[in-house]
Amino acid sequence: MFQDNPLLAQLKQQIKETIPKKEGTIKATEKGFGFLEVDNKTSYFIPPVYMKKVMHGDKVVALIRTEKEKEVAEPDELLEQSITRFIGRVKMIRNNLNVVPDSPQLKDAIRAKTCKGLSHDALSDGDWVVAKLIRHPLKGENGFFCEISEKITDANDKGAPWWVTLAKHDLPNQEPAPQTNWEMLDESLIREDLTQVPFITIDNASTKDMDDALHTVANEDGTYTLTIAIADPTAYVAESTELDKQARERGFTIYLPGRNIPMLPRELSDDLCSLREEEIRPALCCRVTVQADGTIAEDATFFSATIKSQARLAYDNVSDWIENGHSENWQPSDVIAEQVNALHRLAKARVNWRETNAVTFPDRPDYRFELSEDNDVIAIHVDPRRIANRMVEEAMITANICAGRALREHFGFGVFNTHAGFSTEKMADAVEMINQHGGDVNADTLATVEGFSALRRWLNTQETTFLDNRIRKYQAYSEVGTAPAPHFAMGLDVYATWTSPIRKYGDMVNHRLLKAIVRGETAAQTPDELIGDELALHRKHHRMAERDVSDWLYVRLLKDSVKEKKAFLADIFDINRAGMRVRLLENGAMTFIPGSLICENKKRVECNADMGTISVDGNKEFQLGDQIEVNITDIKEATRSIVGKPTREFAVVAEKLEAEDAVATKGE
Repeated sequence: MFQDNPLLAQLKQQIKETIPKKEGTIKATEKGFGFLEVDNKTSYFIPPVYMKKVMHGDKVVALIRTEKEKEVAEPDELLEQSITRFIGRVKMIRNNLNVVPDSPQLKDAIRAKTCKGLSHDALSDGDWVVAKLIRHPLKGENGFFCEISEKITDANDKGAPWWVTLAKHDLPNQEPAPQTNWEMLDESLIREDLTQVPFITIDNASTKDMDDALHTVANEDGTYTLTIAIADPTAYVAESTELDKQARERGFTIYLPGRNIPMLPRELSDDLCSLREEEIRPALCCRVTVQADGTIAEDATFFSATIKSQARLAYDNVSDWIENGHSENWQPSDVIAEQVNALHRLAKARVNWRETNAVTFPDRPDYRFELSEDNDVIAIHVDPRRIANRMVEEAMITANICAGRALREHFGFGVFNTHAGFSTEKMADAVEMINQHGGDVNADTLATVEGFSALRRWLNTQETTFLDNRIRKYQAYSEVGTAPAPHFAMGLDVYATWTSPIRKYGDMVNHRLLKAIVRGETAAQTPDELIGDELALHRKHHRMAERDVSDWLYVRLLKDSVKEKKAFLADIFDINRAGMRVRLLENGAMTFIPGSLICENKKRVECNADMGTISVDGNKEFQLGDQIEVNITDIKEATRSIVGKPTREFAVVAEKLEAEDAVATKGE
């Protein structure tokens, strides 16, 4: 009888208006309670009963109440819902349909219904689905409620890591539809016949979409003439056609462990455009002189051609032949041997030039999953970056420098890869940190490509990567834009990729602009300004998808390692207030080590994210860049995460612990 009393409702509202309020973001925990994160330093406890009204990541206005002499937050108004579309697993509760979100912070089942056209009977416990949250308690509705829009796959499908991850990031799970026939476009281009020139390709043995072929001449004066031939999908795909629009929507070929989803139909990427051995193919080419000291001359010319690769080479075979003088699996002809040797010498000159004048980074291995036919992980192979990889890499970097110069000079626009060095607002902090650790820099020099490059070269001489790891948080992110700008991270004044048009839409755009230069045109259509942001977003989602599938497969591979108690050597690459993240060198798996597992009494441990260090009893024991031995202690299949601890144990400091206990007892 009191619930509809307007006077009582008015009184409640008046009381509520006197209660302090705070805006913040919800942070959920595994134990049911949560926190209202107001800023980096201020948070309020949210009891489990109040957490029933919100989800991790929601932005809310909360009432700050005092309960049992403790300030707590009660979420009251929803400002921004953290999730709308999400991935989850079906859970039947008393024959009612529910979905459990696939998120470590969202554990409660959400009542659900199916959308029109999807049958309730088609779903079983554990099936993977896409759902949309359509009701939220803070919107005045009775609990959370969602609608299932799509079934991804069955509960026991071993292909779930791929299908679920692609659905999670809203990425396509198959190639574009094939066409009935393919005809080359009339582009008003004269194609030079280079079918007799001994071009070579060097790729992984399993590669099908070969997009670059190389021809190198070592001249008598010590210079090199390098011709880079790049696959030409724009000879088949006209601008603004449906297929071109699909390529732009995809942005890149998606590379995941064990499979890829092409940006273009496989008839193009793996056949008609792939520079296969002894097959005549259209190509866009660049010919340039490289000086004996590795300097790229200003004589680069672009032209269209028809080529025929005369050798399909594999990285490992070429590397064995160069490094050991022979390869058990391959013996080149005299003509091909001459090409390999000339390219090798050119690459060494370019590496030397970049090490002296620009930026190079230490080689890191690639980790490759070997899978069975039913998607079980058989092994993980460590593929080091060998000399043949560097030979091709240097040729591609050379080609992209030439393209950047040409687009900048002819049109003043294109699709450019850029990097601004240190963020302007973080420059002062970066300078202070570098100089505290033996550097000698200032803001003015670091704001130039030359100064930033000199710093990177100095960092490469340091005994550890500690400082390098620490200053990364002060650096800007790499970007893609339509205006020419420097690439500080590479130490280059301009850089525009065009060497992977089968796999990258931005490279297709640059191909069309370079072809306009070949035709002698003095004007061209400026690329859509949105394309840079689109490509950057695509790249972000693709990298996240690759990481997510890898995490899933690592959990499968390492599930028995807890009981085996095997020790792994690992690199520390991140330290935060909760612990540290390490990379296992044997297989590349990311492992989290919480502060509570570093030693038994977590009060002895201080994880300092700002300093990049972890101390025990006030003594620095770990820092970014360190290599340590770890044991895996837990494999969490539900969240695809791996937890470990250092094999190193820390002795109990009796006096310190006794003093702490005495203080605690006195306080009680």
